[in-house]
Formats: sequence, C-alpha cells, structure tokens
Amino acid sequence: MKKNRTAPRSIQNRRRSRRVRFLFSTLIMLAVVWSFGFFWFVSQIPDRVANPFQKTDAIVVLTGGSERLSEGRRLLTRHLARKLFISGVYRGVEVDELLNAGNADPNLVACCIVLGHIAENTRGNAIETATWVYKHGYRSLRIVTANYHMPRSLLEFHNLMPDVEIVAHPVFPENVKVDDWWRWPGSAALIASEYNKYLFAALRNKILEWFPATRRSLPPAPDMPADDNQLSAGNPMSPANSPAAAPVIPAEPEEIPTPAPSLNDAGRG
Repeated sequence: MKKNRTAPRSIQNRRRSRRVRFLFSTLIMLAVVWSFGFFWFVSQIPDRVANPFQKTDAIVVLTGGSERLSEGRRLLTRHLARKLFISGVYRGVEVDELLNAGNADPNLVACCIVLGHIAENTRGNAIETATWVYKHGYRSLRIVTANYHMPRSLLEFHNLMPDVEIVAHPVFPENVKVDDWWRWPGSAALIASEYNKYLFAALRNKILEWFPATRRSLPPAPDMPADDNQLSAGNPMSPANSPAAAPVIPAEPEEIPTPAPSLNDAGRG
C-alpha cells in the first residue's frame, strides 16, 4: 500500500517539475525575443531628418511638446506645405491661442493652420488626420513628432493611409537620450514603454485586418460640417468602396493627459 501511495506522488512531482521547467524556458525565450525586438526598435528611431527640404501637401504636428509645435510653424513659414494640421489639441484651445504660443503670424494662422480636437492617443491622431487628409484629397504629409515616437506614428499613419506619401520629420527632445539610452534609466524606460505600445499597435492592426467588420467609419473632419462624412473617392477605405474597411479606434491602454489645457503639454500617447 505504501508503494502504491508513494509512486503517484513521485510521478506528480516529476510532472510538476516539467511544467515549471517548461514555463521557465518559455519566459526566457519570450524575454530573448523581446530583447532582440527592442534593439531593432531602437535602431528604427531616427537620428536626423531624412528629407528636410521636400515639399508636401500638408504638415501634421502631433501634440506632446513645445518643440513640435514651433517646428511645425517653422516648416510652414518656409512654405514646405500649404497647410499645417495640429492633431490632438485639448478641447477649448482655439486658433487664437496659437498667436500667444510663439508669436505666430496672424495671417498665417488664419489661412493655413487647422486644429484637431478629437485625438487622445496616437491611433486617434492617425484617424483624425486621415479624415482631414482624405477630405481635402492630399497625397503627401510631413509628420512632426518626437524621434522616439516616430516609429509608432508611422506604423499607425501608414496603416490608415497606405496611399499617402508620408515624410518623417522628427524633433529631438533634449531630455530623451536615445544614443546612450542604457546609461539613462528614464530614457530606457520611456523607449521600452514606446516599444511595448508599438507591439500592441502592430498586433491590433493585424487583428483588424483579419476582422475588418469590426471597423467603424471615420469621424467628420475638423474643418468640415458634421453631416458631411463621406471620404474621397481616392480613399481605399471609403465606405463607398469598402463598407467594412474604414478605420476604428480599438480598445487601447488609456493614456492620461496632463491637466493643463496647453498646446505645449505632453498629453498624447
């Protein structure tokens, strides 16, 4: 009887040990894969502006830092685009506040700058911009955002606007040390967080490709009437061409904006 009771316990211990080893090996494998992906992601962060003089139909600034807004205005004054679209502006902030945020030319603000108040994260930036771009039939964009944020921004924008030429125009925050990230815990944590968000966005976009019926139509463009929500014929995601293929903002970890309603605050994920 003792042997009969002892044998099963020995077998159970061996099985438990195998499960622990399998779990531990899986975690190590995932960590190795994540690490290789992380180093690849760091290599994708731009260290310069590749096409500083190329003209585009519009410039898009993703809010999140004063240097982004000032760079967008500088590019507009150099006539590198006809319009400047600022995506993700806090509700309540209007065009006249731009006059007090860098001594912008009032005529330039009145004719050429459009604010988007809908976006609350990077996916929202892409959807808000895509709506505006297809409304006006633009075929090329220059995206202005932080260098560490550029890979995920390009991922989202290319996903929603595959037929639009997108020029990356990174700005380089002084407090983010991309080159020597391993020496700066704050920079390392920020880049790792951005990499995780990139992985989530890539997975979500792939799932939406598999299940296109889960998509919704684009919202009205910021400078268009709310009841005029038909996309241009050139938009491959137009409801007229593909009813189930318009973009959507899926569930994403909530990114809490800073409380101050200012264009210079970092409030977008």
